[in-house]
Amino acid sequence: MKEMRNILGWLGMAEEQSILQDARKHVEETCKTVNYFAEAVDAFIKGDREAEDKAVENVKTSEHEADLLRSKMVGQLSEGLLLPPDREDLMHFVKTLDKIADWTNGAARLLAFIEERLPQEVLNNLSTATGIIVSSILRLREAIQALVKNDFRKALGLCEEVDRLEHEADDQKKVLIGSIIHARLEPTTLLLSYQLAEYLEGVTDKIEDTADVIKVLAIKSK
Repeated sequence: MKEMRNILGWLGMAEEQSILQDARKHVEETCKTVNYFAEAVDAFIKGDREAEDKAVENVKTSEHEADLLRSKMVGQLSEGLLLPPDREDLMHFVKTLDKIADWTNGAARLLAFIEERLPQEVLNNLSTATGIIVSSILRLREAIQALVKNDFRKALGLCEEVDRLEHEADDQKKVLIGSIIHARLEPTTLLLSYQLAEYLEGVTDKIEDTADVIKVLAIKSK
């Protein structure tokens, strides 16, 4: 009988192994960056600069924590703690997941630079784009949890949901950029807003990339 191999399944066991504890923490920290970013966008839309600044700072702090965990795990994996195939799988998973936090932090920095009050249509589209990101990261987190429990069918289904949301994000990006272009913004605000739209779609791209890794791991584990 073929032995089942599920590297993420290990996240639900072997508590004494620090690398697996760090992997779980890294997943949660990455999700935090997205949640904090959503708080920053909400505060931006409401015109609450103090709350926005606090949320942006939280994104930065959470992204830094995720980066430290990634570096620690990469160091441990380089020491040959796991067998080569498992080491490569976990290394790829960690690095792909970390890009979500990186891009979310980039989006938060751009948001913080926008000082002009944006028209309501732009704000509405910004809110919609952010909502898609939040939905995507929630599906990704659920997919990881399903894989931890060896529920491969559920994990793959959730990854398909992430794919669908990424396509939705592509469409929303076009709508958001259209509203930005027609808003007659100051040049600096126009540039920042356009770049923010690119970054928002980029975050969903990175979430989809991680979902693709989960698909591969699920298929390998069957």
